[in-house]
Amino acid sequence: MPHSPTTAPSGSPLPGPASGASGAPRVRLARGASPWLVPTVATAALSLARARKSPRARLVAVPATALAAGMLWFFRDPEREIGQGRVISPADGVVQSIMPWEDGRTRVAVFMSPLNVHVNRAPLAGTVTSVEHIPGGYVPAFNKESENNERVVWHFDTELGDIEMVQIAGAVARRIVPYLPSGAKVEQGERLGLIRFGSRVDVYLPKGVEAAVEVGQATTAGVTRLDRD
Repeated sequence: MPHSPTTAPSGSPLPGPASGASGAPRVRLARGASPWLVPTVATAALSLARARKSPRARLVAVPATALAAGMLWFFRDPEREIGQGRVISPADGVVQSIMPWEDGRTRVAVFMSPLNVHVNRAPLAGTVTSVEHIPGGYVPAFNKESENNERVVWHFDTELGDIEMVQIAGAVARRIVPYLPSGAKVEQGERLGLIRFGSRVDVYLPKGVEAAVEVGQATTAGVTRLDRD
């Protein structure tokens, strides 16, 4: 069954109206954002507090505030109405490639730009059978060679059998933060982890399952269907 957005693990809410009588959605911050977000926001707040009395602080306040706003935007983690389909996209971004694999599977690679939400979601419901961190290079995520970058390889036991998903770090701030351990039960569309800054996510559709997306198509994590009936 699709994952209920109200029960997914999430971070802290961004400032703004909470959902309720007004009907305004609440946007949260991604878990794992603190090492980057806290010092950035603290620097901006301190420079703004001193700006009235210090010309030097005023010079710092503008770029620091802009950077803090950018960080808040990058680490947003909006709620999603989970889409329909056997396999849904784990990532916001653009389909970079659709490649048949030697074992009969089809790899769908989704490139995530710094403007995308970087919280990844489970493509299917099932059980996490393994979460493996593999050290690697630092090639930009849009490069073909990025598949040898630092990455986290997930395997899920699902109704379609074993499903593999790979989170690939990019060239900047190469850090992947998994949210779930091996053995965890996961619902379709549930948050799985965060990739900080530019990155890529690959999903391997099992043999006999055809891709429903095309190269260049935009995807939304937890919403866009990847498989065709």
